[in-house]
Amino acid sequence: MGKPNRKHRAAKQRARYGGADFPGIHAEAEGRPPTAEEIGNAILAAAMESAQRGARGGSVQRDPVVVFAGRLAADDPVVHEMERGVHLSGQHLMTRVFRNGWLPADIHQAARRRVDDFAVSFLIDTMADAVRPFAPATVDETWVAQLGELAADVWWSDSAPHFGQWAAKHMLTTTEALTTVIESLALLILLPKLELIRPLPGTARPTAAVPHHVDEKVLGRVRGLLAKAESTSFPEEAETLSAKAQELMTKYALDRVLVDADTAVPDLPGARRMWLDTPYTDAKALLIDVVAKANRCRAVFSAAWDFMTIVGDDADLDAVELLSTSLLVQATRAMIANGDKASRSDEARSRTFRKSFLVAYATRIGERLEAATAATIAESAEPERLLPVLASHQIAVDAAFDTLFPQARNRGITIRSAAGWDAGRVAADRARLDPGRS
Repeated sequence: MGKPNRKHRAAKQRARYGGADFPGIHAEAEGRPPTAEEIGNAILAAAMESAQRGARGGSVQRDPVVVFAGRLAADDPVVHEMERGVHLSGQHLMTRVFRNGWLPADIHQAARRRVDDFAVSFLIDTMADAVRPFAPATVDETWVAQLGELAADVWWSDSAPHFGQWAAKHMLTTTEALTTVIESLALLILLPKLELIRPLPGTARPTAAVPHHVDEKVLGRVRGLLAKAESTSFPEEAETLSAKAQELMTKYALDRVLVDADTAVPDLPGARRMWLDTPYTDAKALLIDVVAKANRCRAVFSAAWDFMTIVGDDADLDAVELLSTSLLVQATRAMIANGDKASRSDEARSRTFRKSFLVAYATRIGERLEAATAATIAESAEPERLLPVLASHQIAVDAAFDTLFPQARNRGITIRSAAGWDAGRVAADRARLDPGRS
């Protein structure tokens, strides 16, 4: 084919599919219907263009995507191949995202922040379809749990492509559905490479040691204390209940590390992610960080996507997740309550005051949790035996953290409200870390 003819046919393709040069659909120029693979490539190219526009402008630009989707959906002879092309492009990108370290819960958290509910539902279905070929015994328990929490199951019939059934379920036109698909895939393209913290589907070993999670009875008592802490309107009582929960978890953890020290197979460090809601995510990340340190873990904050990755033993990770979630609720309540005071209502409702409040609150809570943990260790039955075991445990956690995050660096948080800082310290100081004493 001569160069002028190629340019002419490329121009016809751009005119037909919305004005953009999406590679993959060459069939029209060759006088044949496009294949599913060619349509899938065109959908991927449209998603790439949408992702690039979103990366440059901060949000996905819909217009070119809608035009492309409308032209493709209006082409009746290619609708069936288009449905297969949607499947191929979705599975291609989802497999890549899995390999880049994203877990089902991570994908869901990113999606609910950046795309609409229809796109979220498409991504959940795509995850379920991507995991389906693997034997259950080869799928890691974290994947199974997260997919279960998302209700990610294969609800559609295999007698027809998923795309049409999904569009009908949500009462979307073909153009609307294809536009949503492209926006969903654009989000997947934007997801960066993360650390692989759990085995990929198909690679989990059925004979691997079962992670040591916290005993359900202990978790039940801790959840009960934290539920009371979140429901009370008295800050002193809330913080005392939270301190009691920390004490219980610490005592359980110390007993466990001594038992593990006597076993031939140690409980190796794992990792977990916690996603944060705006605003003040860096201040909230600091609160999670101090809770992690008090529970023998290490944490790192991804500011671009607002999540924390925490490294530690599974039981300690359970403690961090429980306590952090509750303390975030309590800290936010204390911040808002402080802003309701008439004497300082204007300043206490400003962003600088509230961020400074949360940073001070986190800092002081961290100091008190560390002191409570040290006191629990000192009062243990075998402190002289416990300290070397804890030191060895910390070395293992540090090594795992440095392997996952060799480039991690500490960074500070600017405080711009002295009043907010003082108020946060006062709120955190109300806690009685030894609930048995006044």
